[in-house]
Amino acid sequence: MTIKLNELRDNPGARKARMRVGRGIGSGKGKTSGKGVKGQKARTGVAINGFEGGQMPLYRRLPKRGFKNLSARDLVEINLDRLQKAIDAGKLDISATIDGAALVKAGIISRARDGVRLLGRGAITAKVTISVAGASASARAAVEKAGGSVIVPAPETAPAA
Repeated sequence: MTIKLNELRDNPGARKARMRVGRGIGSGKGKTSGKGVKGQKARTGVAINGFEGGQMPLYRRLPKRGFKNLSARDLVEINLDRLQKAIDAGKLDISATIDGAALVKAGIISRARDGVRLLGRGAITAKVTISVAGASASARAAVEKAGGSVIVPAPETAPAA
């Protein structure tokens, strides 16, 4: 059986016609068109969520809470086992210093954001030099045990004005 382009059709019932509202009571969606009865909510452009009839709304009666630290660094976290897996796969050159740019180039992280933080899950056997924005004590100890080193530069501070 061959299919002809001019004979392609949807299956019967695959496309449903839209409901035409406000076209008489016999249609089932006449008169108020399924909007209930009169008033503001039967009209278009209604934006009354949270409005309490002039009473102070709940979201304004409750106290503000929390704090957003605008100077917090957004670090990408990477564990030792993931680093070792990339070294074993030949994605990282252990003779060079491994930093955020090298990890992005190897495809281990998508982008370095504000820096990379090294965490200690897993083990590392390769002797590597890693330059990161932060490292946990266990990660630093594991890298140094394998004969490598972790370089954590001092964070840049804005000059006092």
